[in-house]
Amino acid sequence: MSVELSPLRERVMLYTLMALQFTMILDFMIIMPLSSQLMAVFNIQTAQFGLLVSSYSIAAGISSLLASSLGDSFDRRNALLVSYAGLLIATLACAYANTYELLLAARIIAGFFGGVLSAITLAIVGDIFPQKGRGKAMGIVMLGFPLATVAGVPLGLFIANRYTWHTPFSFLAIAAIGVLFVAYKVVPSVREHLNQPRVNFLQSYVELFSVRNHWWAFATSCLVIFGGFLVIPYIAPTMVANAGMTDSQLPYIYFCGGIGTLITRPWIGRMTDRYQYSRVLTFLIVASFFPIILVTQTLHLSFALQLVISTLFFVVVSGRFIPSSALVTASCEPRFRGRVMAFSSAVQNLGSGFASLIAGIIMVKTPSGEILHYDWVGYIACAVSLLAIYAGTKVKPVS
Repeated sequence: MSVELSPLRERVMLYTLMALQFTMILDFMIIMPLSSQLMAVFNIQTAQFGLLVSSYSIAAGISSLLASSLGDSFDRRNALLVSYAGLLIATLACAYANTYELLLAARIIAGFFGGVLSAITLAIVGDIFPQKGRGKAMGIVMLGFPLATVAGVPLGLFIANRYTWHTPFSFLAIAAIGVLFVAYKVVPSVREHLNQPRVNFLQSYVELFSVRNHWWAFATSCLVIFGGFLVIPYIAPTMVANAGMTDSQLPYIYFCGGIGTLITRPWIGRMTDRYQYSRVLTFLIVASFFPIILVTQTLHLSFALQLVISTLFFVVVSGRFIPSSALVTASCEPRFRGRVMAFSSAVQNLGSGFASLIAGIIMVKTPSGEILHYDWVGYIACAVSLLAIYAGTKVKPVS
């Protein structure tokens, strides 16, 4: 371990990084269930809402690429604090944005700092903890994602329904101030990497792309998330506009989906360890077609049935990312792994961003408020997912 910490400070630091991940992920996710409110307030079409979602992801993808080349040039603690402060300011700007253009600008800035922040957080854990304890440490930090899904998004929706769509961003910014203060106190300086020889960025990536297996891994990663994010951002607005659901019912969609994901994630992980990665991915992709098609149809069902369908959607579609990530990790030799994971993260951000944008362009909001062509998006998502199956079979695990 390059930095010696007491056991107590280790735990406090890990839970602080988890809180940091929680606020960062919630900042990204909360915009999606607020869609029906934002589309009404700003009187915008689905394409403009899609740009709100995609702007964050595309900015995060670009900054992830920059982080992979520039991230090793600074003390990781300083980079973490500056990036998180930037995200905090952007979140506060979202809370006070009173026009669509200002909100869009704030989302771009938030995405830029969010993409850098994720890479720096995981790099700090990798630098401080030895291989033996790194998995457990990563597990604690990565709890931020399911907690944001189960607790953060429903709570944010409840707050928005009680007050305005601005309010969740205000609460999030206040919470982030506290996290930033604690991080300043407990995250140590991490500078050992500054003593390592610098690798030419261009030459590094020429070497990375010279391996055909890496290309198939990146294609699989991108196609899986592209297929998911064609559909995910528009569940909330179509449930309200087409299926007759109310804004007050939306939190239950995300709460039940998050609980279902938490319960099934260990099982999917065990299946991924037990069977060939590409086979598990194929099974989950095929299984996801049923909820994707149902979610994207205009079905006037009871709230209970809508809850069952949406929960199944979140469980299976999010479950596809587990064998996909395992495939990417196993596609490269250890010497390439850092670069492969950094580029894969960038590809995923860009893929999710362009998927949201394209789906928003395909759909149209009528004067009566109904959203048309969501079923087309569902069919396209299934077709893209079939391509992901093909790409996944081409990936040869080497480590």
